[in-house]
Amino acid sequence: MKPYLRTFSRWLATLACLACLGLSGPLLAADDTLGPGDSIRVTVFENPDLTTEARISANGFIRFPLLGNVKLDGLSSVAAGERIAQLLKDGNFIRDPQVNVALVQVRSRQVSVLGQVTRPGRYALDETSTTVTDMLALAGGIAPTGDDVVTLVRQRNGNTERRDIDLVQMYRNGDMAANVEVENGDTVFVRRAPMFYIYGEVQRAGSYRLESDMTVMQALSLGGGVTVRGTERGIRIARRNADGVLARSEVQLGDHVQPNDIIQVRESLF
Repeated sequence: MKPYLRTFSRWLATLACLACLGLSGPLLAADDTLGPGDSIRVTVFENPDLTTEARISANGFIRFPLLGNVKLDGLSSVAAGERIAQLLKDGNFIRDPQVNVALVQVRSRQVSVLGQVTRPGRYALDETSTTVTDMLALAGGIAPTGDDVVTLVRQRNGNTERRDIDLVQMYRNGDMAANVEVENGDTVFVRRAPMFYIYGEVQRAGSYRLESDMTVMQALSLGGGVTVRGTERGIRIARRNADGVLARSEVQLGDHVQPNDIIQVRESLF
């Protein structure tokens, strides 16, 4: 075969190889970096027996035919292919190797979703999961005990940054600017929602989630209402003051409930 035909044939084959990789898994962008936990597919042009799928180990290596352990941690896809190609050439295995690296699964870029969510844990970042609400969805959403205000924690230059995001307010106003993009190493934390407690002559005494601007009457309805022996007159709330002392006072049905209030419904005397 003439040299120029051989070059043209190789070029066509390379394009076909890249097309196949695009169908089977997304190629890493040139400025992306590989890290521990990432799964990759390595192909060597005209050497299908060297095609390898591997997960980068915790110390940054994959095991590759002929070469053994090859360190790829911190390299871009292009640089990873060049390193493998150079090692194959230096070892006199292939004269002019052409190596391509494709990403199969991202595991190195992760965000922790913790606290009151359905499935707390670490979740991989990819092109479809980039915002705070995306990560909450991956974690199964906020649990019934979770607060509507979530906290994004981020480490930058040795400093810890915290940002509170009120999800209800964000959707109510239609302003999605607060739904920021998360980055590798971020933590999304959902704290426990504020609670109040109710006991005495109610149908269902217990602890309940405190909703915004909740009144005593609304709190009683969550408890199933007053029993036939109870009375709505003389309802008391035990509430801690600024000094941490628990103080009791009578309240009206229209008064607002505060976090950790203890509502007592007394028995009617008549």
